[in-house]
Amino acid sequence: MMLRTFVHKRGDVTEEELLDYNAFCQLLPGASSTQVLTLIGLRRGGHILAFLTLLLWILPASVIMGLFSFLVVYLDQHNIGSGFYFIQPMAIGFLAFAGFRAFRLIIRDTLTRVLMLVSLLVTFLFFKTPWIFPSVLIVAGAVSMLFWKKETADVLTSKRKSLRWGNFILFALVFIGSAFLSETARKQDWESRKVYNLFENVYRFGSIVFGGGDVLIPMMYEQYVVRPNTERIMRTNRNVIKIERDQFLTGAGVIRAIPGPVFSVGSYVGGLALQSGGLSMQVLGCVLGTIAIFLPSILLVLFFFPVWQYLHKYPLFLRAISGVNAAVVGIMFASTLYLGSDIVVPDVLRGTTLGYLELLTIIGTFVLLKFTKLPAPVIALICLLLGLF
Repeated sequence: MMLRTFVHKRGDVTEEELLDYNAFCQLLPGASSTQVLTLIGLRRGGHILAFLTLLLWILPASVIMGLFSFLVVYLDQHNIGSGFYFIQPMAIGFLAFAGFRAFRLIIRDTLTRVLMLVSLLVTFLFFKTPWIFPSVLIVAGAVSMLFWKKETADVLTSKRKSLRWGNFILFALVFIGSAFLSETARKQDWESRKVYNLFENVYRFGSIVFGGGDVLIPMMYEQYVVRPNTERIMRTNRNVIKIERDQFLTGAGVIRAIPGPVFSVGSYVGGLALQSGGLSMQVLGCVLGTIAIFLPSILLVLFFFPVWQYLHKYPLFLRAISGVNAAVVGIMFASTLYLGSDIVVPDVLRGTTLGYLELLTIIGTFVLLKFTKLPAPVIALICLLLGLF
C-alpha cells in the first residue's frame, strides 16, 4: 500500500528510498509500519510533517482501543455476556501464523535454526521471568556476531565516520529516568505508583520489542497477566498492575479487527491497568499507554536514521541483527505454545466442548490466514459471530 500510494501515485519518495526505510525499521525495535510512515513524512516535509503523520496514523486505532477498554470493563462490572470468547484463541492463531511467516523469511541456515530452537525452549521454560525476552535477544545477537564469517568483511567499503550519540543519550535518559521513578514509586508505595509503573512498563516494551506487535502482546501478557499471579509477586508486591486474562486476550484479538498498528493495544492495556482508579484514571491510562508505546519508536527512527546510513554498511552489525531476528521467531513460537498451554490445554484435558472449540479456533485461524486471502477483520468478525452464537 505504501509503495502504491507514496511512490507510484504521489511520488513522495523513490522506490529505493522506501525499501531502505523499510529495511531500517525492520531492524529497529518498535512499531515498524509507524516508523516507515514517519520517515516518509520526514522526507516530504521535515519534522513537523513527520509528527503529524505519526499522529494521524496512530490516532484512530488508539482511540478505538482506548474506548474498547471501557466497554470491556462495563460488560464485566454488569455481568453482561459478550461474544468475545473465540476472539481469545483467535489471537493465538494469529501469533502462530506470524511465527510461521517469520520462519520462512528469516530462518535460512544452521545458525539461525539453532538460535531459533534454543530461544523457543528457553523462552517457554522461563516465560514467567520478566527479563527473559530482552535477554534472549541480546544473547542471540552476541552469538551471531561470534560466528561472523570473516570473508564478509570485504563488503564494507565506505569510510567509517564518527557517530554523534547525543540523541541516543536522550532516549536512554527517558528509559533510565522512567525506570528510576517507577522503582522509587514502588518501594515507597506512592499513591500514584501505578501511573509511574505503567509508563515505565510500556515505554520499556516499545524500546526492546523486535518483531512488532506479535512479540509485544506476549511480553504484555507476561507482565500483566502471568507475573502478578506468581508466588513471589503475590507475597512481596501485591499492589502490582494486574489485568484479567480474558480481558487482555480479548483486546489482543480485537486489535486484529481494526485498522492501524497493532501497537495501539498499548492504549487498551493502559486503560485496563488504571481502571480501578475510576474514570479519570482510566482515561489517563489510555493516554499514557499510547504515548509510552509509540514514543520509543519515534525517538529511535528520527534520531537513529542518520546512524543507519553508516551502521547498515557494517557486516558485523547485520550479522548480529540476523541472530536477533532468529530469536524473535523462537519467541513467537514459544509464546504461541505458552498461551495455548495456559488457555486451551486445561480445557481440553478436562474434556470440555469449549476446550475443543478453542483448539479448532486456533487451527482454523491459522488455516484461513495460510490458505485464503481473507483479511484479518473478516476472520475476527467470524470469531465474534461464533461467540455470539
